[in-house]
Amino acid sequence: MSAPADTLLDRLGRWLARRLQDESSGYEPYTPSDPATLRRVLQPGDILLVEGNQKISAAIKYLTQSTWSHAALYVGDALPEPEDGSERPRLIEVTLGQGCVAVPLSRYRTYNTRICRASGLTPEDRNAVVSFMVSKIGLRYDLKNIFDLLRYFLPTPPVPVRWRRRMIAFGSGDPTRAICSTLIAQAYEQIRYPILPEITLAPGRASAQSSYSRQEIMHIRHHSLFTPRDFDLSPYFRIVKPTLEYGFDYRKLRWLEKSSPAVEEVRETPDPALPEHRAGI
Repeated sequence: MSAPADTLLDRLGRWLARRLQDESSGYEPYTPSDPATLRRVLQPGDILLVEGNQKISAAIKYLTQSTWSHAALYVGDALPEPEDGSERPRLIEVTLGQGCVAVPLSRYRTYNTRICRASGLTPEDRNAVVSFMVSKIGLRYDLKNIFDLLRYFLPTPPVPVRWRRRMIAFGSGDPTRAICSTLIAQAYEQIRYPILPEITLAPGRASAQSSYSRQEIMHIRHHSLFTPRDFDLSPYFRIVKPTLEYGFDYRKLRWLEKSSPAVEEVRETPDPALPEHRAGI
């Protein structure tokens, strides 16, 4: 059976996707984690949230009111070593234009990241989540709906806060699934692991308090519009910080005295990023 013909809308959709993935200028990571540290801490099934610097990242962060614009699932050694000797892919993610792909940890060596780990996950369910994502490698999404893509070229649309999240849901859906965390959410849903909090109130259990929050949770759950922020705020995923995992002891830190030469050197060295330096003051 021959492949469908490549239409003008296909080509235009891919061109828009490439433009949205162009990097924005001025991005400076605060405390990025190196791949070796991430590999020591990450476990299969963990979700790596990424503060992206692409044009589409700004729109996602604004619409979801979050630092995180991208999510990838860590699969450990589930994928084989590349025959060309390159770095082994240990993350599976969905990107606009490419679809579901496997990438190495070094892809995000210069980005701010956060590790989200499902609490109490059994080894069987962990393997099921990983297998689900591995089986989706190569999955591609239809990008013909140009209007769905065009919305992301306006990173800060002038709409009320409560409408921003729903802007992601507008349209046909395929471009939305190609940039959000729907596939990872599906991997956890198929083992019946929760992501969003409960809607009903119960003593001692995390749940949405306001009627607006409950309606929003129902809306997101109904349309499977999960974003990276949902894993960060989920009461069922814990945040794993590499520094703390290795027994951080604040008493072993060596602090410079205020009068030390090193402190004076830092104080006297102008920072080119500061406004007074750029202005020549």
